Amino acid sequence: MWRSAIISGIWRWQGLALMTVSIVVSIWLAATGQLIRYIHPRYVLFTVIMAVIGLALVAASFLPRASHDHDGRPSGTGAVLAGIATAATLTLAATLMILPPATLSSATADQRVINSTGVRTDGASVDDVSSATDAAVASFSVLDWASLLRQTSDVAFYDGKPASVVGFIARHPDDPENMFYLSRFVITCCAVDAQPVGVLVYLENWEGTFAVDEWVAVEGGFGANPSRQSTQPIVLVPADIIVTEQPTEPYLYWWAFSRRACPAATSSAVRSPPSWSR
Repeated sequence: MWRSAIISGIWRWQGLALMTVSIVVSIWLAATGQLIRYIHPRYVLFTVIMAVIGLALVAASFLPRASHDHDGRPSGTGAVLAGIATAATLTLAATLMILPPATLSSATADQRVINSTGVRTDGASVDDVSSATDAAVASFSVLDWASLLRQTSDVAFYDGKPASVVGFIARHPDDPENMFYLSRFVITCCAVDAQPVGVLVYLENWEGTFAVDEWVAVEGGFGANPSRQSTQPIVLVPADIIVTEQPTEPYLYWWAFSRRACPAATSSAVRSPPSWSR
């Protein structure tokens, strides 16, 4: 009986250890600002609160409890599976804490297809942008421009609306030698549902200067697409393009976009995104 009790105790403490490790890793990622690489920022506070509650429950489980003769004893197979699960969890936890989270790349963007999502109804509309201030237009992100380009291909609409955006380079299949997508991933809930959006940039022989997945800052204006191989009517023609560091927050988020659904608004309650997020 004593042997069964020992094995049962090990089984119990093993589960508590796994829960503790998972909770601590979640809190650590939130404290270091890395949790937003995995989930939408609006869920960070909720995740931390639930992690703290979970930690309290784990602590409560350390309180003495009555012993029962019928406490379950894991089978040999169950013990092996539990050991494998423990090793996998500890390995994953160590990896998350030691290695920086990898940002989704152009390979993922190709798999999920850039601009495959529909135009959001809560996004900036053509009517809103027509009356937007220069400062509002200057703050537009890749997501803003990608949404507008899917709403209208009227070149005249983009006159006097220069773009200043940051993103990573992804190939465009129509004319890969002279065109590329300036891309970002947009998160609704977590990185699993991240969707790539992009603005098409026309730059002849761009691979002679830049590389796929390289982060660049582009300033320029929109105009008719000079490529004969592409059916896309409008492209961003860069006046200046430089290599830049990956932003601290490489992803864009739907709620940030909907906050600026009416860029002409000047309410102090609407906070424009920092320049590195464009």
